Amino acid sequence: MSDSAINIRRLDANASGFKQELNRLLDWEGVSDDRVNNVVKEVLHRVKTEGDKALLEYTAKFDRLDLKTGAELEISQERLQQALINIPKEQRDALELATKRVRLYHERQKSESWSYTEEDGTMLGQQVTCLDRVGLYVPGGKAAYPSSVIMNAVPAKVAGVPELIMVVPTPDGEVNEMVLAAAAICGVDRVFCVGGAQAVAALAYGTETIPPVDKVVGPGNIYVATAKRMVFGTVGIDMIAGPSEILVVCDGETDPDWIAVDLFSQAEHDEDAQSILVTPDADFADKVVASMNRLLPTMPRQKIIRTALEARGAVIVVDDMAQAVEMINFIAPEHLELSVDNPQALLPKIRHAGAIFMGRYTAEALGDYCAGPNHVLPTSRTARFSSPLGVYDFQKRSSLIMCSADGASVLGEVAGILADGEGLQAHAASARFRLKKS
Repeated sequence: MSDSAINIRRLDANASGFKQELNRLLDWEGVSDDRVNNVVKEVLHRVKTEGDKALLEYTAKFDRLDLKTGAELEISQERLQQALINIPKEQRDALELATKRVRLYHERQKSESWSYTEEDGTMLGQQVTCLDRVGLYVPGGKAAYPSSVIMNAVPAKVAGVPELIMVVPTPDGEVNEMVLAAAAICGVDRVFCVGGAQAVAALAYGTETIPPVDKVVGPGNIYVATAKRMVFGTVGIDMIAGPSEILVVCDGETDPDWIAVDLFSQAEHDEDAQSILVTPDADFADKVVASMNRLLPTMPRQKIIRTALEARGAVIVVDDMAQAVEMINFIAPEHLELSVDNPQALLPKIRHAGAIFMGRYTAEALGDYCAGPNHVLPTSRTARFSSPLGVYDFQKRSSLIMCSADGASVLGEVAGILADGEGLQAHAASARFRLKKS
């Protein structure tokens, strides 16, 4: 590994051509190529038509796991409990505390049914119900994330979902004990050792062993993301997530080492991750870059961090905090750190961000694991119109209408007039048949 300085972009928000350069920096096209699309289409078709037979073949091919029957795909509840017993106590305690905090936060999101009655006796309202069955995709093997189990399973369970089906690949039979322990703590109902596009297909269409679900959630590679995109409509999905992002806005008064490591924390995810610093203090920007260069050699994933910072990272100098807020709302970051004296004063001006971490002591990494809010967040500027994963993603709403005789007469006449105007005479007749006879 070279000891050369990190070649991170240094941008001036007032320089000529800045907006064009920023647009190029933010642009990330996560579209699958034809090869990926064709592979996924074939996998989906085979699992849909052949069921367990295709699942077992793909598991042998991609995960090098030779199973004889579909039943062998399932990981028993006893095995989950054994994992919970086997992991070190400090890991178990951390998982349990994180789960408790995430549950307490998400319990506040739960929607309830409501109704009201008008003067003539007509009742209108909304009935809130949970989904029947949800599928949770969890990366497996060495790239295992027990925190993703917590963040996806807990809101589903808080919503009241009666059955949560988890799929997790176990390449070469490698099982991550913390992932299984997290599934036990969160009350996951069934777990299957299958991954990739074939796992998404099994959840969407069902097989002899894996039941079909109503919604598929959870992160995965390009094949998983492509499969989720293709089965959407047959089932619901949470989102198609892009690379991880962090935007740190700092007034220049925070320890530059803290800011440098915060930028590293997202850059270490993968080479496409994006870490951006915005500050009105050019001298502070220099200090942060110096900290990054000094601290990078101490990071085990330094090669990935360097690649991400040089490919998609930036340090942007603005005039003042007002211009910094403009930058926030344009970038619409997944993670936003407000490392300033009075972050609450900026909140009313911030319209687009997935999660907002306020103050000098709030590292984004706390939100990834145990703060309480969900770490499944909109990426690639989709925070302009999307929200974090929450209980509301596992609930649905039905409208309630119950007319009284008087209400049916009033509304029937209005509906009849509108239906006539649209040329839908049966609609008009249906509405008017219930008019009270004078």
